[in-house]
Amino acid sequence: MTREPLKIGVLGYRFMGRAHANAMARLPMFFPDAPEIERHTLVGRDEAALADAADRFGFAHTATDWEAAIDEVDVFYNLGPNHVHAEPSIAALEAGVPVLCEKPLAPTLEEAAAMRGAAAATDVTSGTAFNYRFVPAICHAKRLIEDGALGEIRQVRGRYLQDWLVDPEAPWAWRMDADMAGSGALSDLGAHTLDLARFLVGDRVGEFERVAGQLTTFVDERPVHDEDGGVAEYRDVTVDDAYSAQVEYESGATGTFEASRVAEGHKNDHTIAVHGTKGSLKFSLERLNELEVLREGNRGYETVLVTEESDPYVDRWWPPGHVIGWEHTFVHENYEFLSAVAEGESFEPSFADGYEVQRVLAAIERADERGERVPVE
Repeated sequence: MTREPLKIGVLGYRFMGRAHANAMARLPMFFPDAPEIERHTLVGRDEAALADAADRFGFAHTATDWEAAIDEVDVFYNLGPNHVHAEPSIAALEAGVPVLCEKPLAPTLEEAAAMRGAAAATDVTSGTAFNYRFVPAICHAKRLIEDGALGEIRQVRGRYLQDWLVDPEAPWAWRMDADMAGSGALSDLGAHTLDLARFLVGDRVGEFERVAGQLTTFVDERPVHDEDGGVAEYRDVTVDDAYSAQVEYESGATGTFEASRVAEGHKNDHTIAVHGTKGSLKFSLERLNELEVLREGNRGYETVLVTEESDPYVDRWWPPGHVIGWEHTFVHENYEFLSAVAEGESFEPSFADGYEVQRVLAAIERADERGERVPVE
């Protein structure tokens, strides 16, 4: 039976819009078994910029009303700012339209709970876009942990460092407003690391049980520029520039996590390490084709180049040793999500996964406010 192409609607056409549109364009070439799709409707507010983006991204239609777009498509991607995640995503699910929503799932735990509830109330496919789960080296790391190569997991360490806000005159953006973003480095970057930790070791150590946290804002206001490039005004920064947290897992294992958007010299430094009774492993996004592995009985770490045809997704790309990049994670993510949609199956990371991360984000904020270790509720 020949299936009609899935008509894709996308809310958002900037950073994440480009990343996902690029992934959709690559699918037929490298993943020919992926469902056939039609880049149907691109949604945004600025009609001129929207038309330009649709032309570049290969979308046939544009819309400034996400409600109208949902009526026209088979699948809805919510790639907008955090504060517009909940309402369109819930509306799409209630209309029977599968949804992939960017992370964090929502600015607040209450909204994330509503989104999780909407997903649970339907058999429609939904997912949270934690793309780093789809790095081949991360998939390899998960296999090693599941196979017991590290033994009993005792410690997890994760950090995500960037420097794009080091300059106090860096312009204000929605990511610096608590009402729109929820939190700053904590949700923008920390959400990725916390999800990776759940993905890698959650089956062996359980959920996060208790946390201590510190959130710091170094620059309290930032400039908004006028059309001529001058400073029109300064707006308050109401989110954190950096966070750190200590966590305790249900098993008794411990974790330390941090993120910063003011770490000079770090562009996209996302690392995670797992330590067990028999071995350890380390991963860095800046060397995403590699995994550092310490096995029982060895004196030091071995660098494993995860580019063999037997490694996850790698057989779709290039010969061994021909590395892939950041953008390929979105291709893998889109392949898995759209395949699940076509088959009417569930997808992970789910909205429930996004909600679990949101629980931890909220607990870290609560721990900072109280100045004490708190349970993850």
